[in-house]
Amino acid sequence: MRLAYLDCASGISGDMMLGALVDAGADLSLIQSLIDSLALPSCRLVAREVKKNGFRAMQVVVEHEPDETHRGLGEIVAMIEASSLDVRQQDLAKRIFTRLGEAEAKVHGTTIDEVHFHEVGAVDSIADIVGAAIGWTMLEIDRGCASAIPTGGGFVEIAHGRCAVPAPATGELLKGIPLASSDVEAELTTPTGAAIAATLCSEFGRLPSMTVESIGYGAGQRDLAGQANLLRLVVGEAEGGEVSDRIWVVETNLDDTSGELIGHCTNRLWEAGALDVYTAAIQMKKNRPGVKLSVLCQVADLTRIEAILFEETATLGVRRWMVERSKLERRRHRVATPWGEIDGVLARCGEREAVFSPEYESCRRVAVARKVPLREVYEAARRAFDPADVNVDP
Repeated sequence: MRLAYLDCASGISGDMMLGALVDAGADLSLIQSLIDSLALPSCRLVAREVKKNGFRAMQVVVEHEPDETHRGLGEIVAMIEASSLDVRQQDLAKRIFTRLGEAEAKVHGTTIDEVHFHEVGAVDSIADIVGAAIGWTMLEIDRGCASAIPTGGGFVEIAHGRCAVPAPATGELLKGIPLASSDVEAELTTPTGAAIAATLCSEFGRLPSMTVESIGYGAGQRDLAGQANLLRLVVGEAEGGEVSDRIWVVETNLDDTSGELIGHCTNRLWEAGALDVYTAAIQMKKNRPGVKLSVLCQVADLTRIEAILFEETATLGVRRWMVERSKLERRRHRVATPWGEIDGVLARCGEREAVFSPEYESCRRVAVARKVPLREVYEAARRAFDPADVNVDP
């Protein structure tokens, strides 16, 4: 499994993340071509090496024409879906923006559909977020981890006036994520950076066990006294065939919620980043048949998962606990079929031969486009995989 670790000693912002990805090996020209497909007004990514307190780093600046548009989440999602980004890139970008929208809606007391992004809806922020999603997939990262995140201190000027650091949306986004203390009187972590870290990283703490392949340094715009204002990105392979992490299980029992409402709730939970959602038939008090709704999620998603359960069902309470899980080493792989290329995942247990699992969405797109049964596409993708053609060793 390919890992990425974000060392956020000086916080994280969108441009720092983009700079670190490019420095670690993501192709800036390809990122630029995909950003161009968003049809943003004259948006150009400019990268250069800089020094921060004696350390070199990559600084990426977004240059664009003046733009005062305040875009809503729906407009941004439509731009992403109409672009040339692939399915995984679109999914990551939309998840980051959705997380931002939910945080903004919470702090302003409105709904996600009514939120109009100010700073985050600007051209440079859109380019940073979408560019980060593209760079992440370019490096073929399967799992992200990060250090505890410092927010800085003091005050910052935003569209709604002067407020204390962390900005309200940043604080909301960092719920459930370990924060590091800092004496710096400046905004070290922006809402964009917080949304990226919360979406891409499933664990927060020390550097995990891995074989390091590349290290990238992304520079922030300001210079800080006493420390280098940069984000370090460490990319490598997990050692061994299994990887362990910790996730949350959230459950509730329902005997007065219709199947239609449970189905809608399930869809919202998936969109919110749940790792798994499932139901089981149960017998409740007074012999009433009921449904147990269970959700697996990362710690960063716990608050929003619980909020959806309370909003969309009649439950009066949920239960939760943390569990450890072991996962087989996995990596993305693509095979060629008579109808086109199919994306999927390789997995291996110990010394056994690698197994290829076709990706549903990739198969579905081919089946619809070529007007062939989905089952036949799945079977062709499995037949197209040859274990001799790949090497899943780190």
